[in-house]
Amino acid sequence: MTIAANLGFPRIGRRRALKTALERHWAGTLDAAGLQAEAARLRATHWRLQQGLGIGHVPSGDFSLYDHVLDTACLLGAIPEGYGWEGGPVAPATYFALARGARGVPALEMTKWFDTNYHYLVPRLAADQRFELTHNRPLLHYREAQALSVRTRPVLLGPVSFLKLSKTTDGSDPLALLDRLLPLYARILGELAEAGCIWTQIDEPVLALDLSGEAREAFRRAYAALAGVRTPELMLTSYFGPLGANLATAAALPVAGLHLDLARGAADLEPALAALPEERWLSLGVVDGRNVWRTDLRAALGLLRRVADARGGRRLMVAPSCSLLHVPVELAQEERLDSELKGWLAFATEKLAEVAALARGLDEGEDAVAEALAASDRAKASRAASTRVHRPEVAARLAAVTPEMARRASPYPVRRAAQRTRLNLPLFPTTTIGSFPQTTEVRRLRASRARGETDAATAESTLAGWIAAAVRWQEEVGLDVLVHGEFERNDMVKYFGEQLAGYAFTDHGWVQSYGSRCVAPPILWGDVSRPAPMTVRWARYAQSLTARPVKGMLTGPVTMMQWSFVRDDLPRAEVCRQVALALRDEVDDLAAAGIAVIQVDEPAFREGLPLRRAEREAYLAWAVEGFRLATSGVGDATQIHTHMCYSEFNDILPAIVALDADVISIEATRSRMELLDAFRAGGATYPAGIGPGIWDIHSPRVPSESEMTGLLALARERLADGQIWVNPDCGLKTRGWAEVRAAMSHLVAAAHHMRATAREAKAE
Repeated sequence: MTIAANLGFPRIGRRRALKTALERHWAGTLDAAGLQAEAARLRATHWRLQQGLGIGHVPSGDFSLYDHVLDTACLLGAIPEGYGWEGGPVAPATYFALARGARGVPALEMTKWFDTNYHYLVPRLAADQRFELTHNRPLLHYREAQALSVRTRPVLLGPVSFLKLSKTTDGSDPLALLDRLLPLYARILGELAEAGCIWTQIDEPVLALDLSGEAREAFRRAYAALAGVRTPELMLTSYFGPLGANLATAAALPVAGLHLDLARGAADLEPALAALPEERWLSLGVVDGRNVWRTDLRAALGLLRRVADARGGRRLMVAPSCSLLHVPVELAQEERLDSELKGWLAFATEKLAEVAALARGLDEGEDAVAEALAASDRAKASRAASTRVHRPEVAARLAAVTPEMARRASPYPVRRAAQRTRLNLPLFPTTTIGSFPQTTEVRRLRASRARGETDAATAESTLAGWIAAAVRWQEEVGLDVLVHGEFERNDMVKYFGEQLAGYAFTDHGWVQSYGSRCVAPPILWGDVSRPAPMTVRWARYAQSLTARPVKGMLTGPVTMMQWSFVRDDLPRAEVCRQVALALRDEVDDLAAAGIAVIQVDEPAFREGLPLRRAEREAYLAWAVEGFRLATSGVGDATQIHTHMCYSEFNDILPAIVALDADVISIEATRSRMELLDAFRAGGATYPAGIGPGIWDIHSPRVPSESEMTGLLALARERLADGQIWVNPDCGLKTRGWAEVRAAMSHLVAAAHHMRATAREAKAE
């Protein structure tokens, strides 16, 4: 019998109940017991839902109050000193201090979960790290589900991936700690086995990366050790790409089953069929867990049938390609979505129905799932025949693109001189990334306008007042380059997508980015163009209020694509060029309106980097071209900025240079400027301006002036004075005005201190 399995379910709930509970807890209106009760309610709801859909292997332990990697660190006692932990179960205060920071301690570093838009917290380990099983959380959740008459398959981040995703305080290889870690995994799994757990899913996503011989040996050593103790059957799970050269290692490990991501790693299938012994279970991820398009059930069933024939119909599981954490919960909630487009889509709940239908169809034949197959066929035919998807004028514009359109008129040194003359900025110029607090009043106005309760004239008058107040405050606090605050914007991708042809939006299509931060990615379903200017009016208005430069603010083409659910019927490079040309029109219009500084954010630039090195050159070529195509139509005196989120830049610095931006701002606070090491050598490596963030806006604390000055001093060790800009790590929409006013005053004071230091050094 084929088993329908799931690898993970969205944690947030149909209407973001987890977000609501977390933010109430942080605000002090929901105690820890109430938070845990809401978490238990969500888990129970999700387990029963999956069971009711026909999923045989329902995951447990995939739920998290903030992040599953942080959960694993807390499970294993991998908690740095200073967070109030002295052994035993980790208290909520400690857990959230690690996640968000607290008085006297910063949050753990945060970075992207492989090439997704989910963020994980990076465990910080010591070279002499001692691990301790604080409590067997997978066992607790297994028993919790069992009490509800739901037998689950616990999910556990594997030991090698946990260490590979961690950092040590002294820079040593975390894999050196493997032998200290394995006894804890053996105990966790042993206790699950004693409780009657039959299967455990052990996630090792680093198998999708280029691994060294030492890392592959770590896998062999780790799983040989676990094979020597009593454990449940282990389903070794990797995703986000093919195993490739790591397949032989994975296939030889003493585990009961192996999961393949066939949405992104279809090339693994034939080698896996040849390499896996008959007694090994094979889990086939044929339903894409990272995108929202319906599965072609007839094609997927045909593939499964071929695999079943090759294996004699034995030991097969059907599953999503990866955890469904990366897609919204339920399509049925979308009552206002275009009906034709809606017919082409599947969210987490619908994807699990597809998984169950495929497993049943494989066991019982097509007649048993005839209705599901017919619906899939209709959706496929409707999408292929739609005249709204492909537009001849967009194709014609793409065909007319020339290499010169992706190059600025002059090299950076020439532009720098022209910009200095036009902008006349001091050393260590200060600015923000773009957004100001999205207060209750801002959100209330947006909701009222959407419901039709507030007319356009009233809304625009209110927005104009907020912008004017923000401009006055920025002048008073002493910022050098101002922003208008983005009060009219709902989201940095959605705001633009709503004004571009080819995008669609959901009401409840939320996915988790980190903690309580949820985003509703647009659906990029057709050819893209810009019918009318999107930002020029408010940028021009803000600039009319001040003599200081006001930045125009746009989201770049790679991020507009990467943070959307992207159509799968065109190469991503072509989609990126379409978006870039639409944004080029906006950049040119901003420049024509007198906006001297234009920021085109690309926080997802590195996020889109393929996991395997062999595929990166092609991606970087078209990603760089997209940014340059969007920004290269302006004159030398117009300064182009870009912003990038938590990323490792060392391996893509040539591409960052090739973007040819005049200034880049990055999130550097949590790493204490470590990320700047890629840019160091006094500007010889990276020639343009850099704004290393000195305020971690994801942490609910206001850093002092001395703390910010210390971070700038660290930046100064790596960069030339003339390169350094002074700014927060990211936009300020999630912070309150009290925090913003205090922190920005400290930031400006820190910049003034650095200017004085620079003058003193020059005088000497």
